[in-house]
Amino acid sequence: MTVRVLIVDDSAVVRQTLERELKKDPGITVVGSAPDPFVARDKILELKPDVITLDIEMPRMDGITFLRKLMQHHPLPVIILSSLSAKGSEIALEALEAGAVEVLCKPGIAYSVGDMGNELRALVKGVAHARIAKRSPVASSVVPKVMTALTRTTNRVIALGASTGGTKAIEEVLKGFPSNAPGTVIVQHMPPGFTKSFADRLNTICAVEVKEAVHGDAVLPGRVLIAPGSHHMMLNRSGANYFVEISDGPLVSGHKPSVDVLFNSAAKYVGKNCIGVILTGMGADGAKGFKVMRDAGARTIAQDEATCIVFGMPKVAIELGGAEYVEPLERIASHAIRLGSEP
Repeated sequence: MTVRVLIVDDSAVVRQTLERELKKDPGITVVGSAPDPFVARDKILELKPDVITLDIEMPRMDGITFLRKLMQHHPLPVIILSSLSAKGSEIALEALEAGAVEVLCKPGIAYSVGDMGNELRALVKGVAHARIAKRSPVASSVVPKVMTALTRTTNRVIALGASTGGTKAIEEVLKGFPSNAPGTVIVQHMPPGFTKSFADRLNTICAVEVKEAVHGDAVLPGRVLIAPGSHHMMLNRSGANYFVEISDGPLVSGHKPSVDVLFNSAAKYVGKNCIGVILTGMGADGAKGFKVMRDAGARTIAQDEATCIVFGMPKVAIELGGAEYVEPLERIASHAIRLGSEP
């Protein structure tokens, strides 16, 4: 059974380009297209697509407003297509907050697609059966910093990996961290330009400090470092102090940054002092590294199927025997902090 896709974009050229690229996969059927959200609304009811690709800047109603309305009344997987400008990255994060499952780079002026076509086809098929819940009309994640404390400080490190659906999952986990939580390093599959905005926004709503990682940054209690898009991040050690190394290089497990790269370095340099967490995401990046961490003595937590947007990465990690615990998303923060406070 093929995946039914509706394309929503005000540019006829973009609609034609996306339709051509999607049709290259026999498992995908483009059931229609719409130049704006008003036409899209009617076509959704008529054509019943499994997945929507959605532009942000459109006439009559912008894509973010439409996305919020859609998530309230007729939730289904939505892939946002956006440019990678600084402004676009802020808008893209707003789209993820509103309920989009993923954001991809929109074809440029020449409408050259390249590798984006392969990524889009894989993503469409991967999210077709994602669990998309209805959203409340008023759902703000902006909360003040809450200053709480652990019973004692530790030199543990939390290493976390996520992909599709991970931005919201990471937000929920970090909002559960006290201000002196173990130093935390995160790989979330994101293109360049998005990770700094993502980190800056999290920094305003979490008790911990959140920043995009820079080569040589120290891993400290109360600090969260997010790998920059298009660069790998690795943990390393100097004496009793941990720090991160940022490097270029080839894709690993199909990604850059790669969760496997982070987890393998955590196993080597942090070992039993590490708490590994793997969250929602397509594919298997991080699953092998998770098992290596567990074998090195790390405590490991995988998100359960019921609370994942896409039960891919955690599923493989569990099947490989890397997960010591399998927890719903709402329990992961407290469990990681508890493990981090144990002798």
